Amino acid sequence: MGRSSRISGFYKLSPSERQRVLADWASLSPAQVASLEGALELSQADKMVENVVGTYALPLGIATNFVVNGHDVLVPMVIEEPSVVAGASYAARLARAGGGFHAESGESLMIGQIQVLELADVEAAGRKVQSQKQRLLDLANSTDPVIVSLHGGARDVEVRTLRDSPRGPMLVVHLLYDCRDAMGANMVNTACEALAPLVEEITGGRVNLRILSNLADRRLARARCVVPAKELDTENTAGALVAQHIVEAYAFAAADPYRAATHNKGIMNGIDAVALATGNDWRAIEAGAHAYAARAGRYTSLSTWSIDPAGNLVGELELPLAVGVVGGATRVHRCAQVALAIMGATTARDLAEIMVSAGLAQNLAAIRALATEGIQRGHMALHARQVAIAAGAVGDEVDQVADALVQEGAVRGDRAQQLLANMRQSKSRP
Repeated sequence: MGRSSRISGFYKLSPSERQRVLADWASLSPAQVASLEGALELSQADKMVENVVGTYALPLGIATNFVVNGHDVLVPMVIEEPSVVAGASYAARLARAGGGFHAESGESLMIGQIQVLELADVEAAGRKVQSQKQRLLDLANSTDPVIVSLHGGARDVEVRTLRDSPRGPMLVVHLLYDCRDAMGANMVNTACEALAPLVEEITGGRVNLRILSNLADRRLARARCVVPAKELDTENTAGALVAQHIVEAYAFAAADPYRAATHNKGIMNGIDAVALATGNDWRAIEAGAHAYAARAGRYTSLSTWSIDPAGNLVGELELPLAVGVVGGATRVHRCAQVALAIMGATTARDLAEIMVSAGLAQNLAAIRALATEGIQRGHMALHARQVAIAAGAVGDEVDQVADALVQEGAVRGDRAQQLLANMRQSKSRP
């Protein structure tokens, strides 16, 4: 029998016990387990960015219960916000009852943009570029023989005309570049810079910017899940009604950009956390996702939710996911390497498919909570521990203060300080 990501009581274990379970599940070496705690040395950090004075740690949690394309997966998530890991795990359990997440991704195509100005005839310049496409592709591929040997590299050249910019008409040349298992920013930028003089020669114009686009709409990832209505039953509400409420919540986000912004933020809670865990550029992912949400001219929901003829809840998510498993921080940071090993993600497409599934799971967790007991009930119970720690609680005091805050329904820093002072005063009495 294969491994199962359905690990009962995982959240009840101590961190060291969870490490042992994880080491067994993913066949991690002692060195890999040690990397889960402070894997980035100061000397490494000093070579990664400028003016380094230290390193900054965030919690690394494991979302359980995931099944992606028929395979059980444990999903590492780096995030400071309470309830995200728990929510994703719970939603993955709901989706598991319907077969888990079915995900797919396209080629690892990125877009490099070359801006051309001072053209007498923009359309004519575009036609000249198209007539010299093969020459441009050959030059782009000459910049990185290694990626070409891995069956990647320049794939196509397209042109766009922008007639109404604040600086007048301009031509934009798009280089479509297959980055394989890398995110690809450096290789695309290098190719675009190499093409700039040739583009000027062909068009007779002046090249200004030559840079990767983070709207990676040729590198989409999709996930779908089916949740049987009975899995959504609560103490007070039948699952069929919960499913209806979830679809109504989605409809709100689909129609209203104010709601869509928060709806999509919940999706990105899941995706960004996996991006951070694997050393990927979450800011680029965010930029591409939100631009994609507005691709029709109006900002809207990235996900869709519906009820199928059998009464099951059906969720779907599509967005650009430019991620890599080689290069950059992914290969520098040992913890990022361990995160990939835990997931079993050996290609960029593997990673994208797990990430989009995590995004859909987190979206389900958030809108299900909103449509039933409200977002604060579970979230504040977990947030109370952070408030207790901020108030100065240590050890067993953390849970005692947090429990008291939740029971009172007043999860506030001033109240935590009062409770902690009272608790310590009571203990000091003879």
